[in-house]
Amino acid sequence: MFREYFASWNAHDVEKIASLLFASGDLLACEWVMTGTLSGNSQGLPATGKSFSVLGSTIAGKGATMLKRRSDIVHEFHPLTSARWADFEILFGERGACGGCWCMWWRLKRSEFERQKGQANKQSMRSLVASGEVPGILAYAEGEPIGWCAIAPRESYPVLERSRVLKRIDDEPVWSVTCLFVKKERRNKGVSVRLLRAAVEYVKERGGMVVEGYPVEPKTDRMPDAFAWTGLVSAFKQAGFVECARGSQTRPIMRFRIKKHASSERKAAL
Repeated sequence: MFREYFASWNAHDVEKIASLLFASGDLLACEWVMTGTLSGNSQGLPATGKSFSVLGSTIAGKGATMLKRRSDIVHEFHPLTSARWADFEILFGERGACGGCWCMWWRLKRSEFERQKGQANKQSMRSLVASGEVPGILAYAEGEPIGWCAIAPRESYPVLERSRVLKRIDDEPVWSVTCLFVKKERRNKGVSVRLLRAAVEYVKERGGMVVEGYPVEPKTDRMPDAFAWTGLVSAFKQAGFVECARGSQTRPIMRFRIKKHASSERKAAL
């Protein structure tokens, strides 16, 4: 019965659906995505004409006499450009996320990375962004930067290309998720999953067909956050990724294959 209502659902109907289908004390949880173009001011952002993606969730419950909305959590996702460099700095802090990395681990030879840990790595990333290259996307909650996902074509990461454990499994062009970083107080709240879904949308908008990730699958229930910077298998699974290969016991290669729109398939046939 719920599926029938959900097929015609829109943002204004969530409370009505919950009131019709659920008993007192039950909860309805909906996760949604809103995409569009910045054609007018949005939380102080100018009309740039660029696309944006907002993911959020709504939890509604039916009380004894009335329906009450418990919470709305809205996350916005934006590509890292020079205009957002200050937000990237705030999120990564003095440590550059971890050990002065500044998300340069996959882009530099090991000797070069070790030599320029800290400020030099930071400057390398800033120069990359200033050149017009987009190395990833930032997640925001209420205007505050809370998360980061490094996403780019696989060939952008020389270290990844040289990896034996994570070597290419075929010749198919892929975009690689190489780093996930979430502000400490926002962890274990599903932000990584939403970042992965936003990364898929970002690649889809740019014509990519395959998104690839290299998460870890810990042998124990809990592992230090510093060792989970490529993400956890559980988060990738929740975001719809499937395992395609495994070069080590704890390090699979997972992929999300983007489906073509019917209109695109028709054009290809013509």
